[in-house]
Amino acid sequence: MFASVSDALKYIKDKEIAMVDLKIVGLSGQWLHITIPARHFTQKHFEEGVGYDGSSGAGFSTVESGDVSALPQPETAFLDPFWDRPTISFLCDTVTADTHVPFKGDPRTIARKAVAFMRATGIADESWMGPEFEFHVFDRVDVTHEAYHTEINIQCSEIEPDGATPAIPHKGGYFRVPPSEHFHDLRSEIALILESMGIAVRYHHHEVGASGQCEIEVDLAPLVRAADQALIIKYVVKNIARKHGRIATFMPKPVFGEAGNGMHVHQRLTKNGHPLFFDERQRNYANLSDLALQYTSGLLRHGAALTGLTNPSTNSYKRLVEGYEAPVNLFFSLANRSAAIRVPKYAVSPDDKRIEYRPPDFTCNVYLALAAMLLAGLDGVETRLDPAQHNFGPFDVNIATQDREFRSLLAAVPRSLADALTALEQDHAFLLKGDVFSESFIEHWLDVKRQAEVVPMAIRPHPYEYQLYLDT
Repeated sequence: MFASVSDALKYIKDKEIAMVDLKIVGLSGQWLHITIPARHFTQKHFEEGVGYDGSSGAGFSTVESGDVSALPQPETAFLDPFWDRPTISFLCDTVTADTHVPFKGDPRTIARKAVAFMRATGIADESWMGPEFEFHVFDRVDVTHEAYHTEINIQCSEIEPDGATPAIPHKGGYFRVPPSEHFHDLRSEIALILESMGIAVRYHHHEVGASGQCEIEVDLAPLVRAADQALIIKYVVKNIARKHGRIATFMPKPVFGEAGNGMHVHQRLTKNGHPLFFDERQRNYANLSDLALQYTSGLLRHGAALTGLTNPSTNSYKRLVEGYEAPVNLFFSLANRSAAIRVPKYAVSPDDKRIEYRPPDFTCNVYLALAAMLLAGLDGVETRLDPAQHNFGPFDVNIATQDREFRSLLAAVPRSLADALTALEQDHAFLLKGDVFSESFIEHWLDVKRQAEVVPMAIRPHPYEYQLYLDT
Protein backbone atom coordinates (compact mmCIF):
# COMPACT_ATOMS: atom_id res chain seq x y z
CA MET A 1 0.00 0.00 0.00
CA PHE A 2 2.86 2.39 0.79
CA ALA A 3 6.11 2.90 -1.08
CA SER A 4 7.93 4.27 1.95
CA VAL A 5 7.82 4.68 5.71
CA SER A 6 7.20 8.41 5.36
CA ASP A 7 4.17 7.75 3.14
CA ALA A 8 2.77 5.36 5.77
CA LEU A 9 3.23 7.79 8.64
CA LYS A 10 1.72 10.66 6.65
CA TYR A 11 -1.34 8.55 5.80
CA ILE A 12 -1.84 7.56 9.44
CA LYS A 13 -1.80 11.25 10.44
CA ASP A 14 -3.84 12.63 7.54
CA LYS A 15 -6.58 9.99 7.75
CA GLU A 16 -6.80 10.20 11.54
CA ILE A 17 -6.09 6.50 11.99
CA ALA A 18 -6.81 5.48 15.60
CA MET A 19 -4.93 2.19 15.87
CA VAL A 20 -2.01 0.44 14.18
CA ASP A 21 -2.21 -3.34 14.18
CA LEU A 22 0.91 -5.44 13.60
CA LYS A 23 0.30 -8.95 12.29
CA ILE A 24 2.95 -11.66 12.72
CA VAL A 25 2.96 -15.12 11.15
CA GLY A 26 4.01 -17.91 13.49
CA LEU A 27 5.41 -21.35 12.77
CA SER A 28 1.97 -22.93 12.27
CA GLY A 29 1.00 -20.31 9.67
CA GLN A 30 -1.55 -18.53 11.85
CA TRP A 31 -1.47 -14.81 12.49
CA LEU A 32 -0.67 -13.26 15.85
CA HIS A 33 -1.16 -9.54 16.43
CA ILE A 34 -0.36 -6.61 18.67
CA THR A 35 -2.08 -3.21 18.51
CA ILE A 36 -0.54 0.22 19.11
CA PRO A 37 -2.44 3.52 19.47
CA ALA A 38 -1.60 5.49 16.33
CA ARG A 39 -0.42 8.56 18.23
CA HIS A 40 2.41 6.44 19.70
CA PHE A 41 3.38 4.85 16.39
CA THR A 42 6.57 6.37 14.95
CA GLN A 43 9.38 5.78 12.50
CA LYS A 44 11.21 3.93 15.26
CA HIS A 45 8.70 1.09 14.97
CA PHE A 46 9.66 0.63 11.32
CA GLU A 47 13.35 0.63 12.22
CA GLU A 48 13.38 -1.48 15.39
CA GLY A 49 9.99 -3.20 15.44
CA VAL A 50 8.09 -4.34 18.52
CA GLY A 51 9.67 -7.01 20.70
CA TYR A 52 7.85 -10.25 21.48
CA ASP A 53 8.56 -13.75 22.75
CA GLY A 54 9.05 -15.88 19.66
CA SER A 55 9.15 -19.09 21.70
CA SER A 56 5.62 -18.56 22.97
CA GLY A 57 2.67 -18.09 20.62
CA ALA A 58 4.77 -17.99 17.45
CA GLY A 59 6.14 -21.48 18.11
CA PHE A 60 9.76 -20.78 17.17
CA SER A 61 12.50 -22.75 18.90
CA THR A 62 13.21 -21.55 22.42
CA VAL A 63 16.99 -21.46 22.07
CA GLU A 64 17.09 -19.20 19.01
CA SER A 65 14.11 -16.96 19.50
CA GLY A 66 13.38 -16.00 23.08
CA ASP A 67 13.58 -12.33 22.10
CA VAL A 68 12.62 -11.24 18.60
CA SER A 69 10.89 -8.22 17.09
CA ALA A 70 7.97 -7.74 14.72
CA LEU A 71 9.12 -5.34 11.99
CA PRO A 72 6.21 -3.77 10.02
CA GLN A 73 6.54 -3.69 6.23
CA PRO A 74 5.03 -0.51 4.67
CA GLU A 75 4.07 -2.15 1.36
CA THR A 76 1.86 -4.72 3.14
CA ALA A 77 -0.47 -2.19 4.81
CA PHE A 78 -4.24 -2.43 4.55
CA LEU A 79 -7.19 -0.82 6.28
CA ASP A 80 -8.62 -3.45 8.58
CA PRO A 81 -12.35 -3.77 7.82
CA PHE A 82 -13.29 -5.47 11.11
CA TRP A 83 -12.41 -2.92 13.80
CA ASP A 84 -14.74 -0.29 15.26
CA ARG A 85 -12.02 2.36 15.27
CA PRO A 86 -10.07 3.27 12.08
CA THR A 87 -7.24 0.75 12.09
CA ILE A 88 -4.41 0.14 9.68
CA SER A 89 -2.67 -3.23 9.65
CA PHE A 90 0.91 -4.02 8.67
CA LEU A 91 2.26 -7.50 8.04
CA CYS A 92 5.55 -7.98 9.82
CA ASP A 93 8.84 -9.71 9.32
CA THR A 94 10.37 -11.22 12.43
CA VAL A 95 13.89 -9.95 13.14
CA THR A 96 16.39 -10.49 15.91
CA ALA A 97 15.72 -8.19 18.84
CA ASP A 98 19.27 -6.87 19.19
CA THR A 99 20.66 -6.54 15.64
CA HIS A 100 17.33 -6.31 13.76
CA VAL A 101 18.56 -8.68 11.05
CA PRO A 102 16.07 -11.15 9.54
CA PHE A 103 15.35 -14.07 11.85
CA LYS A 104 16.15 -17.33 10.05
CA GLY A 105 13.04 -19.07 11.32
CA ASP A 106 10.64 -16.36 10.16
CA PRO A 107 8.31 -17.79 7.48
CA ARG A 108 8.18 -14.52 5.48
CA THR A 109 11.98 -14.39 5.51
CA ILE A 110 12.18 -17.99 4.30
CA ALA A 111 9.78 -17.22 1.45
CA ARG A 112 11.78 -14.16 0.44
CA LYS A 113 15.03 -16.14 0.55
CA ALA A 114 13.51 -18.75 -1.77
CA VAL A 115 12.80 -16.02 -4.32
CA ALA A 116 16.33 -14.61 -3.87
CA PHE A 117 17.80 -18.06 -4.46
CA MET A 118 15.74 -18.45 -7.66
CA ARG A 119 17.06 -15.15 -8.94
CA ALA A 120 20.64 -16.10 -8.04
CA THR A 121 20.36 -19.25 -10.18
CA GLY A 122 19.49 -17.15 -13.23
CA ILE A 123 16.62 -19.48 -14.06
CA ALA A 124 13.90 -16.89 -13.46
CA ASP A 125 13.37 -13.58 -11.73
CA GLU A 126 9.74 -14.00 -10.67
CA SER A 127 7.74 -16.90 -9.29
CA TRP A 128 3.99 -16.47 -9.73
CA MET A 129 1.72 -18.39 -7.38
CA GLY A 130 -2.04 -18.61 -7.11
CA PRO A 131 -3.64 -20.74 -4.38
CA GLU A 132 -7.29 -21.68 -4.77
CA PHE A 133 -9.36 -21.07 -1.62
CA GLU A 134 -11.72 -23.90 -0.68
CA PHE A 135 -13.51 -23.74 2.65
CA HIS A 136 -16.70 -24.76 4.44
CA VAL A 137 -19.24 -22.45 6.03
CA PHE A 138 -21.23 -24.03 8.84
CA ASP A 139 -24.03 -22.61 10.97
CA ARG A 140 -22.45 -24.05 14.11
CA VAL A 141 -19.76 -26.49 15.21
CA ASP A 142 -19.75 -27.79 18.79
CA VAL A 143 -16.68 -29.75 19.84
CA THR A 144 -16.28 -31.68 23.08
CA HIS A 145 -13.18 -33.73 23.76
CA GLU A 146 -12.96 -35.09 27.27
CA ALA A 147 -11.97 -38.47 28.68
CA TYR A 148 -15.62 -39.58 29.00
CA HIS A 149 -17.27 -37.35 26.43
CA THR A 150 -16.18 -36.97 22.80
CA GLU A 151 -18.54 -35.27 20.37
CA ILE A 152 -18.53 -33.15 17.21
CA ASN A 153 -21.88 -31.70 16.21
CA ILE A 154 -21.92 -29.85 12.85
CA GLN A 155 -24.97 -27.87 11.77
CA CYS A 156 -25.40 -26.57 8.23
CA SER A 157 -28.69 -25.30 6.87
CA GLU A 158 -27.84 -26.41 3.31
CA ILE A 159 -28.22 -30.09 4.22
CA GLU A 160 -31.19 -29.67 6.57
CA PRO A 161 -34.48 -29.30 4.66
CA ASP A 162 -36.80 -26.73 6.23
CA GLY A 163 -39.95 -27.60 4.30
CA ALA A 164 -39.55 -24.61 1.99
CA THR A 165 -36.09 -25.21 0.47
CA PRO A 166 -34.73 -28.57 -0.72
CA ALA A 167 -31.47 -29.70 0.86
CA ILE A 168 -28.38 -30.05 -1.30
CA PRO A 169 -27.81 -33.78 -1.90
CA HIS A 170 -24.61 -35.60 -0.91
CA LYS A 171 -21.64 -34.30 -2.97
CA GLY A 172 -24.14 -32.29 -5.05
CA GLY A 173 -23.07 -28.74 -4.29
CA TYR A 174 -21.01 -27.86 -7.37
CA PHE A 175 -22.18 -24.53 -8.89
CA ARG A 176 -25.49 -24.72 -7.00
CA VAL A 177 -27.72 -21.65 -7.18
CA PRO A 178 -30.03 -20.16 -4.54
CA PRO A 179 -32.33 -20.97 -2.87
CA SER A 180 -30.74 -24.36 -2.15
CA GLU A 181 -27.30 -22.74 -1.83
CA HIS A 182 -27.30 -20.26 1.03
CA PHE A 183 -23.94 -18.50 0.91
CA HIS A 184 -23.89 -16.53 -2.33
CA ASP A 185 -24.34 -13.15 -0.62
CA LEU A 186 -21.76 -14.04 2.01
CA ARG A 187 -19.19 -14.91 -0.68
CA SER A 188 -20.02 -11.74 -2.63
CA GLU A 189 -19.45 -9.67 0.50
CA ILE A 190 -16.08 -11.39 0.96
CA ALA A 191 -15.17 -10.77 -2.68
CA LEU A 192 -16.08 -7.07 -2.56
CA ILE A 193 -14.05 -6.51 0.61
CA LEU A 194 -11.06 -8.27 -0.95
CA GLU A 195 -11.41 -6.14 -4.08
CA SER A 196 -11.45 -3.01 -1.92
CA MET A 197 -8.20 -4.24 -0.35
CA GLY A 198 -6.51 -4.60 -3.75
CA ILE A 199 -6.91 -8.37 -4.11
CA ALA A 200 -8.40 -9.22 -7.51
CA VAL A 201 -11.05 -11.95 -7.27
CA ARG A 202 -11.54 -13.99 -10.45
CA TYR A 203 -14.77 -15.62 -9.27
CA HIS A 204 -16.50 -17.41 -6.42
CA HIS A 205 -18.93 -20.33 -6.36
CA HIS A 206 -20.37 -23.20 -4.35
CA GLU A 207 -18.11 -26.25 -4.41
CA VAL A 208 -18.95 -29.97 -4.52
CA GLY A 209 -19.46 -30.47 -0.79
CA ALA A 210 -23.16 -30.26 0.07
CA SER A 211 -22.57 -28.85 3.54
CA GLY A 212 -21.54 -25.28 2.77
CA GLN A 213 -18.39 -25.85 0.73
CA CYS A 214 -17.28 -22.70 -1.11
CA GLU A 215 -14.44 -21.61 -3.36
CA ILE A 216 -12.87 -18.23 -4.12
CA GLU A 217 -10.19 -17.92 -6.78
CA VAL A 218 -7.83 -14.97 -7.17
CA ASP A 219 -5.19 -13.93 -9.68
CA LEU A 220 -1.64 -15.22 -9.49
CA ALA A 221 0.84 -12.95 -7.69
CA PRO A 222 4.58 -12.92 -6.92
CA LEU A 223 5.35 -15.59 -4.32
CA VAL A 224 5.64 -13.49 -1.13
CA ARG A 225 2.67 -11.34 -2.09
CA ALA A 226 0.65 -14.50 -2.85
CA ALA A 227 1.39 -15.79 0.65
CA ASP A 228 0.49 -12.42 2.20
CA GLN A 229 -2.78 -12.41 0.26
CA ALA A 230 -3.57 -15.95 1.39
CA LEU A 231 -3.54 -14.93 5.06
CA ILE A 232 -5.54 -11.79 4.33
CA ILE A 233 -8.15 -13.84 2.45
CA LYS A 234 -8.46 -16.39 5.27
CA TYR A 235 -8.81 -13.51 7.73
CA VAL A 236 -11.60 -11.89 5.70
CA VAL A 237 -13.43 -15.20 5.09
CA LYS A 238 -13.46 -16.13 8.78
CA ASN A 239 -14.47 -12.68 10.00
CA ILE A 240 -17.30 -12.23 7.49
CA ALA A 241 -18.63 -15.67 8.43
CA ARG A 242 -18.45 -14.66 12.11
CA LYS A 243 -20.23 -11.38 11.32
CA HIS A 244 -23.15 -13.43 9.98
CA GLY A 245 -23.21 -15.77 12.98
CA ARG A 246 -21.51 -18.65 11.16
CA ILE A 247 -18.12 -20.32 11.22
CA ALA A 248 -15.79 -20.76 8.24
CA THR A 249 -13.10 -23.44 8.22
CA PHE A 250 -10.32 -24.36 5.80
CA MET A 251 -9.93 -27.76 7.51
CA PRO A 252 -8.98 -30.33 4.83
CA LYS A 253 -11.65 -32.91 5.72
CA PRO A 254 -14.30 -31.56 8.08
CA VAL A 255 -17.07 -33.96 6.97
CA PHE A 256 -16.69 -37.69 6.35
CA GLY A 257 -17.90 -38.74 2.90
CA GLU A 258 -17.98 -35.22 1.48
CA ALA A 259 -15.39 -33.40 -0.64
CA GLY A 260 -12.47 -31.93 1.28
CA ASN A 261 -10.77 -28.55 1.09
CA GLY A 262 -7.53 -28.36 -0.87
CA MET A 263 -5.12 -25.54 -1.60
CA HIS A 264 -4.42 -26.16 -5.29
CA VAL A 265 -1.53 -23.88 -6.21
CA HIS A 266 -1.18 -22.50 -9.76
CA GLN A 267 2.46 -21.78 -10.60
CA ARG A 268 4.53 -20.26 -13.37
CA LEU A 269 7.91 -18.55 -13.79
CA THR A 270 8.93 -15.46 -15.74
CA LYS A 271 12.22 -13.78 -16.59
CA ASN A 272 12.39 -10.13 -17.67
CA GLY A 273 8.63 -10.33 -18.05
CA HIS A 274 8.89 -13.27 -20.48
CA PRO A 275 6.83 -16.40 -19.65
CA LEU A 276 9.03 -19.48 -19.18
CA PHE A 277 6.42 -22.25 -19.06
CA PHE A 278 5.16 -21.92 -22.66
CA ASP A 279 6.75 -24.00 -25.42
CA GLU A 280 7.11 -21.51 -28.25
CA ARG A 281 7.96 -24.37 -30.64
CA GLN A 282 4.72 -26.08 -29.56
CA ARG A 283 6.35 -29.51 -29.69
CA ASN A 284 5.92 -30.61 -26.08
CA TYR A 285 2.93 -32.03 -24.25
CA ALA A 286 0.27 -29.37 -23.52
CA ASN A 287 2.66 -26.75 -24.97
CA LEU A 288 4.76 -26.88 -21.80
CA SER A 289 8.34 -25.73 -22.24
CA ASP A 290 11.28 -27.98 -21.39
CA LEU A 291 11.82 -25.83 -18.31
CA ALA A 292 8.19 -26.28 -17.25
CA LEU A 293 8.45 -30.06 -17.63
CA GLN A 294 11.64 -30.08 -15.56
CA TYR A 295 10.00 -27.89 -12.90
CA THR A 296 7.02 -30.26 -12.87
CA SER A 297 9.35 -33.22 -12.44
CA GLY A 298 11.04 -31.54 -9.49
CA LEU A 299 7.72 -31.10 -7.72
CA LEU A 300 6.80 -34.72 -8.34
CA ARG A 301 10.22 -36.11 -7.42
CA HIS A 302 10.07 -34.36 -4.05
CA GLY A 303 6.28 -34.69 -3.73
CA ALA A 304 6.38 -37.10 -0.79
CA ALA A 305 8.76 -34.85 1.16
CA LEU A 306 6.77 -31.74 0.27
CA THR A 307 3.67 -33.12 1.99
CA GLY A 308 5.52 -32.75 5.29
CA LEU A 309 5.23 -28.98 4.73
CA THR A 310 2.25 -28.64 2.38
CA ASN A 311 -0.02 -31.11 4.22
CA PRO A 312 1.23 -30.92 7.81
CA SER A 313 -1.81 -32.15 9.76
CA THR A 314 -3.25 -35.53 10.62
CA ASN A 315 -6.51 -34.37 9.02
CA SER A 316 -4.72 -33.70 5.71
CA TYR A 317 -4.60 -37.42 4.97
CA LYS A 318 -8.33 -37.87 5.48
CA ARG A 319 -8.65 -35.75 2.33
CA LEU A 320 -5.94 -37.45 0.26
CA VAL A 321 -7.97 -40.57 -0.54
CA GLU A 322 -9.33 -41.91 -3.81
CA GLY A 323 -12.81 -41.03 -4.98
CA TYR A 324 -12.92 -37.31 -4.14
CA GLU A 325 -10.82 -35.79 -6.97
CA ALA A 326 -7.95 -35.71 -4.47
CA PRO A 327 -4.48 -36.63 -5.76
CA VAL A 328 -3.03 -39.80 -4.29
CA ASN A 329 -0.36 -40.48 -6.93
CA LEU A 330 2.50 -38.32 -8.15
CA PHE A 331 2.03 -37.76 -11.87
CA PHE A 332 0.91 -34.96 -14.18
CA SER A 333 -1.73 -34.66 -16.83
CA LEU A 334 -3.72 -32.22 -18.93
CA ALA A 335 -6.93 -31.35 -17.05
CA ASN A 336 -6.91 -34.66 -15.12
CA ARG A 337 -8.18 -33.89 -11.61
CA SER A 338 -6.83 -37.15 -10.18
CA ALA A 339 -3.27 -36.02 -11.01
CA ALA A 340 -0.96 -34.41 -8.46
CA ILE A 341 -0.20 -31.81 -11.13
CA ARG A 342 -2.87 -30.66 -13.55
CA VAL A 343 -2.13 -28.53 -16.60
CA PRO A 344 -5.23 -26.33 -16.95
CA LYS A 345 -6.74 -26.80 -20.42
CA TYR A 346 -8.03 -23.24 -20.51
CA ALA A 347 -4.58 -21.70 -19.92
CA VAL A 348 -3.39 -21.70 -23.53
CA SER A 349 -1.69 -18.35 -24.11
CA PRO A 350 2.03 -17.91 -23.31
CA ASP A 351 1.30 -15.59 -20.38
CA ASP A 352 -1.32 -17.94 -18.93
CA LYS A 353 0.56 -21.23 -19.36
CA ARG A 354 1.02 -22.74 -15.92
CA ILE A 355 0.75 -25.85 -13.82
CA GLU A 356 -1.50 -26.55 -10.84
CA TYR A 357 -0.04 -28.50 -7.90
CA ARG A 358 -3.01 -30.13 -6.17
CA PRO A 359 -1.93 -31.96 -2.97
CA PRO A 360 -1.52 -28.99 -0.53
CA ASP A 361 -4.11 -27.79 1.96
CA PHE A 362 -4.50 -24.78 4.24
CA THR A 363 -3.25 -26.43 7.41
CA CYS A 364 0.15 -25.51 5.96
CA ASN A 365 2.15 -22.41 6.70
CA VAL A 366 1.61 -20.90 3.26
CA TYR A 367 4.98 -19.08 3.23
CA LEU A 368 6.85 -22.33 3.91
CA ALA A 369 4.70 -24.31 1.49
CA LEU A 370 5.16 -21.93 -1.45
CA ALA A 371 8.90 -21.62 -0.76
CA ALA A 372 9.30 -25.41 -0.60
CA MET A 373 7.37 -25.93 -3.85
CA LEU A 374 9.53 -23.35 -5.63
CA LEU A 375 12.73 -25.02 -4.39
CA ALA A 376 11.49 -28.45 -5.49
CA GLY A 377 10.65 -27.13 -8.96
CA LEU A 378 13.99 -25.36 -9.29
CA ASP A 379 15.77 -28.56 -8.30
CA GLY A 380 14.08 -30.27 -11.22
CA VAL A 381 15.25 -27.52 -13.57
CA GLU A 382 18.82 -27.55 -12.27
CA THR A 383 19.08 -31.35 -12.63
CA ARG A 384 17.14 -31.36 -15.94
CA LEU A 385 14.69 -34.00 -14.77
CA ASP A 386 12.69 -35.73 -17.50
CA PRO A 387 9.18 -36.72 -16.31
CA ALA A 388 8.97 -39.68 -18.69
CA GLN A 389 12.16 -41.23 -17.30
CA HIS A 390 10.72 -41.18 -13.77
CA ASN A 391 7.24 -42.42 -14.72
CA PHE A 392 5.66 -39.09 -13.83
CA GLY A 393 3.48 -39.10 -16.93
CA PRO A 394 1.72 -37.51 -18.61
CA PHE A 395 -1.14 -39.94 -18.02
CA ASP A 396 -4.50 -38.88 -19.45
CA VAL A 397 -6.41 -41.73 -17.84
CA ASN A 398 -8.39 -42.33 -14.68
CA ILE A 399 -5.76 -43.97 -12.51
CA ALA A 400 -8.40 -45.64 -10.31
CA THR A 401 -9.55 -47.76 -13.29
CA GLN A 402 -6.07 -48.93 -14.32
CA ASP A 403 -4.72 -52.38 -13.55
CA ARG A 404 -2.54 -53.19 -10.55
CA GLU A 405 0.67 -53.41 -12.59
CA PHE A 406 0.22 -49.89 -14.00
CA ARG A 407 -0.61 -48.41 -10.61
CA SER A 408 2.29 -50.14 -8.89
CA LEU A 409 4.73 -48.12 -11.00
CA LEU A 410 3.36 -44.79 -9.77
CA ALA A 411 4.88 -42.96 -6.82
CA ALA A 412 2.28 -42.41 -4.12
CA VAL A 413 1.51 -39.48 -1.86
CA PRO A 414 2.10 -40.43 1.81
CA ARG A 415 -0.95 -41.85 3.56
CA SER A 416 -0.35 -40.27 6.98
CA LEU A 417 1.35 -37.31 8.58
CA ALA A 418 3.85 -39.67 10.20
CA ASP A 419 4.86 -41.00 6.76
CA ALA A 420 5.02 -37.48 5.33
CA LEU A 421 7.36 -36.30 8.09
CA THR A 422 9.59 -39.33 7.55
CA ALA A 423 9.73 -38.52 3.84
CA LEU A 424 10.70 -34.92 4.65
CA GLU A 425 13.35 -36.12 7.09
CA GLN A 426 14.88 -38.33 4.39
CA ASP A 427 14.60 -35.86 1.49
CA HIS A 428 15.19 -32.20 2.30
CA ALA A 429 18.60 -31.37 0.82
CA PHE A 430 16.81 -29.40 -1.92
CA LEU A 431 15.35 -27.13 0.79
CA LEU A 432 18.78 -26.24 2.14
CA LYS A 433 20.02 -24.71 -1.11
CA GLY A 434 20.75 -21.02 -0.84
CA ASP A 435 20.38 -21.28 2.94
CA VAL A 436 16.62 -20.89 2.45
CA PHE A 437 15.70 -23.48 5.06
CA SER A 438 18.19 -24.60 7.70
CA GLU A 439 18.83 -28.06 9.09
CA SER A 440 17.87 -26.83 12.56
CA PHE A 441 14.57 -25.42 11.25
CA ILE A 442 13.66 -28.74 9.60
CA GLU A 443 14.56 -30.65 12.78
CA HIS A 444 12.44 -28.31 14.89
CA TRP A 445 9.50 -28.58 12.47
CA LEU A 446 9.65 -32.39 12.53
CA ASP A 447 9.87 -32.47 16.33
CA VAL A 448 6.95 -30.07 16.81
CA LYS A 449 4.71 -31.91 14.38
CA ARG A 450 5.48 -35.33 15.83
CA GLN A 451 5.15 -34.34 19.47
CA ALA A 452 2.20 -31.96 19.17
CA GLU A 453 0.10 -33.77 16.55
CA VAL A 454 1.17 -37.27 15.48
CA VAL A 455 1.68 -38.73 18.95
CA PRO A 456 -1.35 -37.12 20.67
CA MET A 457 -3.64 -38.23 17.83
CA ALA A 458 -2.23 -41.76 17.85
CA ILE A 459 -2.92 -42.37 21.55
CA ARG A 460 -6.51 -41.11 21.65
CA PRO A 461 -9.47 -43.45 21.05
CA HIS A 462 -11.49 -42.46 17.97
CA PRO A 463 -15.31 -42.56 18.11
CA TYR A 464 -15.39 -45.00 15.19
CA GLU A 465 -13.27 -47.41 17.22
CA TYR A 466 -16.15 -47.71 19.67
CA GLN A 467 -18.40 -48.81 16.83
CA LEU A 468 -15.83 -51.38 15.78
CA TYR A 469 -14.59 -52.69 19.10
CA LEU A 470 -16.93 -51.84 21.99
CA ASP A 471 -18.41 -55.33 21.94
CA THR A 472 -15.01 -57.02 21.85
